[in-house]
Amino acid sequence: MGLFGALVAKLTHSQISDLDWDQAKRDLLTSDIGPTLADEVIQAAKKIKGDDARAGLMAVLSQFLSEKPRRLDLATPLSVFLIVGINGTGKTTSAAKLAHYLKKDGKDVLLGAGDTFRAAAVEQLQTWGTRIGVDVISGKDQSEPASVAFDAVQHARDHLRDVLIVDTAGRLHNKSDLMNELGKIKRVIEKIAPVTEVLLVLDATTGQNALTQARVFSDSVAVTGLILTKTDGSAKGGFALAVEREMALPVKFVGTGEAIEDFFPFDSATYLQGLLEE
Repeated sequence: MGLFGALVAKLTHSQISDLDWDQAKRDLLTSDIGPTLADEVIQAAKKIKGDDARAGLMAVLSQFLSEKPRRLDLATPLSVFLIVGINGTGKTTSAAKLAHYLKKDGKDVLLGAGDTFRAAAVEQLQTWGTRIGVDVISGKDQSEPASVAFDAVQHARDHLRDVLIVDTAGRLHNKSDLMNELGKIKRVIEKIAPVTEVLLVLDATTGQNALTQARVFSDSVAVTGLILTKTDGSAKGGFALAVEREMALPVKFVGTGEAIEDFFPFDSATYLQGLLEE
């Protein structure tokens, strides 16, 4: 049953008591939808007529989703995507999965190992690159991330690549250092080619903590879309709904497992239908 399935059934087949509404709100809160959005949904649901429960709730939930494009902004002759987020969210793996997804779509893809402050991230991306057949540009240990990014975009341009995906650091000494570094990487790349997407990777299992991360990054860099990792296909119930409502940013991809194929474009209509399943 979807997150709102019980509520659809109650609205359709019976009168809802105050206890039922309290239970519905508790269910929403345990699914990381957040207290503000939970209240808004409950208040809107109370106005829905029983014979129109499913369609009514679909309309209510739809208004909380971002209206911005979910398709990647692919430019000609070169698209450059920055992958940002804190360590532990699956950022580096998401960069590789996105590269694999685009390669399957016929794109000539290059990866840039810009998380130079974490040696394991560079090695991880190189391992993924070998596995999926995508070249990886990297520097020496503790290289300047901006220097690696510059080499990567120069290589991508000179070798007529379609897409460059640059992994970035997820942790420096403090927030200011991290955001300054991301800004520097973006400025250096744009001396050669515009950055067309800045994709923020969030761990869907961390709920409201992920929302805090999203606010920090969006306040500091021009995030264009979200990648949700560690989902079961429903983005932990209401989390995708909550983050889009809060940030007004579209979820563009979801990661549903560890395998390279466990990575899909986010379909908002299918997602909402899943939430409403009885």
